[in-house]
Amino acid sequence: MSAGPLRSDPNQGLVAELPEVFARFGRVSARRMFGGFGIYHEERMFALVSGGRLYLKTDEGNRAQFDARQLAPFEYMRQGQLTPTSYVEAPAEIYEDREEAARWARLAWEAVLRTPAPRKKAAAKKKRAAPKR
Repeated sequence: MSAGPLRSDPNQGLVAELPEVFARFGRVSARRMFGGFGIYHEERMFALVSGGRLYLKTDEGNRAQFDARQLAPFEYMRQGQLTPTSYVEAPAEIYEDREEAARWARLAWEAVLRTPAPRKKAAAKKKRAAPKR
């Protein structure tokens, strides 16, 4: 008895499309994380892919535009409860309209820029490893 065809990762195909989808926004790259992918522009994460869906970064400056479209937040299970994040599903038209894709990517990017940049891991490790005086 055969186990059937191997299931492909639903995220892989979507991630492969994103450089073309966001071509008018700018260069993007993907890094694996927690069963999905972080989507980066200029070394900062502005989107994520999970469950075959794309989610864009939001904050109080752009959240109303996502809410007006009734777009769902990315949620994960934490201590037995669904926990929403600041990432919200991208509208479907971005896959067909590159100008819309660029506009929504810019909204997410602006939210990233309003958030302080994370500390570099190497600098944090070095600081922890420094001898106390």
